[in-house]
Formats: sequence, structure tokens, C-alpha cells
Amino acid sequence: MSYSSLAHLYGCGVFTTIRIIGGEQWLWEKHWRRLQDSAAKLGIDTAAHSEYMVRRGLDESIPDLDRLKAQKARITISDERSSWLWSDAQVPVPTNVSFLVSPLNTVQRPFRLGVSPHSINSTSPIAGMKTCNYLEQIMALDEAKARGVSEAIRLNERGRITSACTANVFWLKHDRLYTPPLLTGCLTGTTREFVMENLDVEEVAVGIEELQNARAIFLTSAGLGVVAVDEFDGRPLSASGYPILDIIPK
Repeated sequence: MSYSSLAHLYGCGVFTTIRIIGGEQWLWEKHWRRLQDSAAKLGIDTAAHSEYMVRRGLDESIPDLDRLKAQKARITISDERSSWLWSDAQVPVPTNVSFLVSPLNTVQRPFRLGVSPHSINSTSPIAGMKTCNYLEQIMALDEAKARGVSEAIRLNERGRITSACTANVFWLKHDRLYTPPLLTGCLTGTTREFVMENLDVEEVAVGIEELQNARAIFLTSAGLGVVAVDEFDGRPLSASGYPILDIIPK
């Protein structure tokens, strides 16, 4: 790797986290499409890495003894071109693909949700994308955990609900399921997309008061699956029996 690369200096890269169920890469088509779309927006050339080769590389990264265990896998596509600000040297491999596989994290109960003081800029050119410039999300999550909550809702510059720090959010109110639209700056989550394809969901751009009045709140991501929130901003919640909890294959 060149240490003057766009990936090393500026986090120019994209990644996705895939849930591995029974050795299968769940929602592969959605993850691959998002990787390609995000890479194109960042100007990363992925022509040398075919879908077949990337999927095969991920499959070979999963140990045989662990294939039936619940796991998550990260695919990262990084831009290894040199930054013109620091070097004009050419690199033999302008784009790199790497894999990381680990067991799924256990969700600790009670799962408490708060509100983050760190807002999301919906007008940012990388809003909604899962780029390697991910420090802002991690800092927001660390701040939430330091306050004793599991995750936190982030609002955009207009005070609209976007998502949690590292997950999408859905909520139940008057027996109807809601989620923020992509224009708020929320992540284009693959699990979010799957939920919306299989359940009746309404997209609404609203303020935090909607969650304060919700009957149930759910966070979704490849790593979490679907998690029902036990407590939001100090208020106990209950989500027993709602079909979103059973939508992801075990």
C-alpha cells in the first residue's frame, strides 16, 4: 500500500457489512449494488474486481469450521491511487479489495437508545454512503456508550430523524411502521431496504417528538439484524409480537 494513497490519507474507500447465515452471504445482490454505486460516486474504479471474484474472495475468507455459525463479514474497496497533493507516482494496483470476518456481536439487554448531540449533514456529498471515512459515526457511538446507552438517534441539520449512529431506525405508532426517507441523510441500509420490501412502511421526515410518542422502536443493520429498543430516552418500550422482529432468517 502506498502511504500517500487516497484511502490512507483521506479514507477514500467504501465498505459493506454482510450477515452470514448458514454460510450464505445474505442479501448479497443488495450489498454488491451498493458497493458499486458508492464506489462510482467516489470515482473509484472497480473494473478489475468482478462480482464473481469478490464474492469468491469473501467465501474463501470464511473458515470451514465456522460456516454454520452466525457471522458478519466486511468487504472494503479502497482507492490506492496516490494523492496528487503528496505524490504523482503511479501505483500498480489502483484499487484494493479486502475482507474481514468475525462472529456476530451479542446484543446486550436492556437495549437503551438515546439522542446524539452530533448531527448529520444531509447535504454532504457522502451522506447516505458507507465510506471508509467513518470516524464521525464511531465517535457518535462512543459518546452514546459513554452515557450508558447502547445506541443514539442522530438528527440532521434541520432537526429531522435520520438514523442511529451505525444503524437504520424504524418506529411503530398507531399500528403503522415508519422510517426516515433517504433525503434526510440516513444510510442506504440493505436491511432497511429488505424490511421495506416485505412490510408496509411509510417514509416520513419528522422531528424527535415522533420517537418520543412511538409505541415501539427498532434498529436494523447487517450486524444487529433487527433489534427492538427496550428504552428510549428513559422511557420503557415494548415491541413483542410485531412481525419486523421475525423478518430476518436465523
